[in-house]
Amino acid sequence: MKILLVGEFSRLHNSLKEGLLSLNQKVSIIGSGDDFKEFPVDFSIAPKIISSFSLLKFLNKVFFRVFKSDLQLLEKGIRFYFLLPKLKNYDIVQLINSDAIETYPFASRYLLKKLFSQNKKISLLICGEETPIIEYLLKKEMKYSILNPLLSDPKLEKSYNYTLKYVQPNYRKTFDFITTRTSSIITSDLDYKLPMEAMGFHSQFIPNPINKDKIEYKQLLINDKIIIFLGINESSAVKKGSVFFEKALEIIKKKYLNQIEIIITRSIPYEQYIEAYNKAHILLDQVYSYDQGYNALEAMAKGKVVFTGAEKEFEEQYNLTEKVAINALPDVDYLVTELSFLIENPEEIIAIGNRARTFIEKEHNYLKIAEMYLNVWKNKFPS
Repeated sequence: MKILLVGEFSRLHNSLKEGLLSLNQKVSIIGSGDDFKEFPVDFSIAPKIISSFSLLKFLNKVFFRVFKSDLQLLEKGIRFYFLLPKLKNYDIVQLINSDAIETYPFASRYLLKKLFSQNKKISLLICGEETPIIEYLLKKEMKYSILNPLLSDPKLEKSYNYTLKYVQPNYRKTFDFITTRTSSIITSDLDYKLPMEAMGFHSQFIPNPINKDKIEYKQLLINDKIIIFLGINESSAVKKGSVFFEKALEIIKKKYLNQIEIIITRSIPYEQYIEAYNKAHILLDQVYSYDQGYNALEAMAKGKVVFTGAEKEFEEQYNLTEKVAINALPDVDYLVTELSFLIENPEEIIAIGNRARTFIEKEHNYLKIAEMYLNVWKNKFPS
């Protein structure tokens, strides 16, 4: 098959591409690289003109302040338009979400209409924030969610500009435009599967693909200090509950001053982020999830102990009887208790790290996952 993957926000599409290539498929990715993360793509729509000139940067800031709109979105759309002649005759086009082109909704619909008309099947991947997801979370029917901080403090609305855009009429119109043309909708973890089902959407659940062959696994060794890593993405720190980890680390640092080393990074490129946590034993990911996101899974593949989503629903989904990750909660005392236990029982760090790698090899093998995608696209999966 000839496959076009549109958008990249976490390295999911890159890992899927690697799996598909190993299965002798032809695959290309088009996207912006997700700003500072700089994920590799085959066709780039990254805004280069506005970011390259001081005057244009200044004018864009003024434009945003006055009209609440970013001209870089326009540049992404224009770049996509000029690439359209190269984006023809694909057997499957998969969008990483309804805003995969990262431009204005009206422009997105125009560009997608052209893209769809010159290709065959269309698939929509739900692996992050999306219209039905946010609509459901606003109903407050889940135990907790990424919207918890906003629902508790409306003053945080600015931190949720990206999230809340999905429930605006123009973004809803784009989502509806896409779903009426897709042959399949795929969800990548329980944080998206559960809300989509609650909102009446049928989706095929396929776990995130992790390229275990590119991620070096070394059994954890604790010779001196236990190293704890927290990588903060400033744009999503509120939604991930990073503040709970920061407060917990302040307490842990005082409690175990000579037994631990703490590494904290802020909004660094993906490759630097990976390099920064390589020597860590424990990685702190997020507190408002039921399942693991991509960063957590890659760390687990390295054999790290990850504080992330590992709720009862997750354990039931994969029939787990032992911990492969620590279920993080928005509770500082709870986090301190869990961290303290691991620091005082380092053998548990080794055991959980080993189980984490085994879990990734079994449930997130990129070759197995790539085959699952092919089956869905070929309509060979049970409905």
